[in-house]
Amino acid sequence: MIKHINEREELDQILNENQKVLVDFWASWCGPCRMLAPVLEELDGDSSFDVQIVKIDVDEAGELAGEFGIQAIPTLIYFENGKEKGKKLGFNPKAAIIDFCK
Repeated sequence: MIKHINEREELDQILNENQKVLVDFWASWCGPCRMLAPVLEELDGDSSFDVQIVKIDVDEAGELAGEFGIQAIPTLIYFENGKEKGKKLGFNPKAAIIDFCK
């Protein structure tokens, strides 16, 4: 299930509880973000994709976005065992996201 959060404590808890986490920094007014949303929904429903997906609205959590140096959206950040492993900017198709999270 995709989790929507806007506080650092919530993110830290999710990173501690899940081995693999994909964080989507987005905004409702962002066209590429709206294009990415159904791709993430599809991945979330795919049992072979064992990654917790988290969405952070940059308008509601500007301070958190600033902590991660978000300058463009959508930005995907992949974490493994609580450590940042990579960042992807812009819209990405399903296959690219799956590869990114390996």
